[in-house]
Amino acid sequence: MKRHTKEKLINWILFCAMIVVAFFMLVPFFWMFSTSLKTVGEVFEYPPRWIPSTPQWENYRKVWTVVPFGRYMLNSLIVSTFITFLHLIVASLSAYAFARLNFPGRDRLFLLYIATLMIPGQVTMIPNFILVKIFGWTDTYIGLILPNVFTAFGVFLLRQFFMTIPKDYEDAARIDGASRFYVYSRIIIPLSIPAVSTLAIFTFVFQWNNLLWPLVVVSKDYMKTITIGLASFQGMYGTSWNLLMAAAVMGVVPSVIAFIVGQKYLIKGITLTGLKG
Repeated sequence: MKRHTKEKLINWILFCAMIVVAFFMLVPFFWMFSTSLKTVGEVFEYPPRWIPSTPQWENYRKVWTVVPFGRYMLNSLIVSTFITFLHLIVASLSAYAFARLNFPGRDRLFLLYIATLMIPGQVTMIPNFILVKIFGWTDTYIGLILPNVFTAFGVFLLRQFFMTIPKDYEDAARIDGASRFYVYSRIIIPLSIPAVSTLAIFTFVFQWNNLLWPLVVVSKDYMKTITIGLASFQGMYGTSWNLLMAAAVMGVVPSVIAFIVGQKYLIKGITLTGLKG
């Protein structure tokens, strides 16, 4: 009885601690939303006012008229979606090869491929930019998308999950005459939906928030993504903080939607990986 009471007390303490941590994590988001509804004068009030006297919902409309905000959102959506889709195809095919195909030097090649995760992205950025410049892909969707399609993280994640799938399913299909691609597309991928969905969420959110590569490749206004477009509210002599925060709030929405939609698969993927590991 005492042990049960002690466990309940520990769980209650941990629960309260998580609530406190979650509160401090949400404070910046609440402040961002609050600032987006303020007038210019209220933004600089001291002491700061958490709840504006008269919410300025008009700020959200102004964002779309002051700058081509719709174009920025569209660019980010196109880039993030295509990178996610192409990365899932490339990573899943590569992971299937490393997990199921037997060829000379497979394990060494995989270790060499995984070793690229230790190379900072800043090191490869200049060579990638030179290649993009040579091919004339600056200020294009190809230049924004293609260099981000190939990463070792996705291959490693899916390969580890594919290896937990029993080979009996694959052997049975091969005996019935199924091709490698049939096994990959009709057996391996359907059984790996949690892992694939997890990778899709990580990739989409990361690319949606990506700033450095678009900043290097893009110079024209019509090709800017949302992360670069937010800087449009910062002028030489001042910053429209209320409009900037309104734009930031709308910029966060797609990432939140992606997480909410894929949350079930994300949790399931983590759970299955833990049980099978």
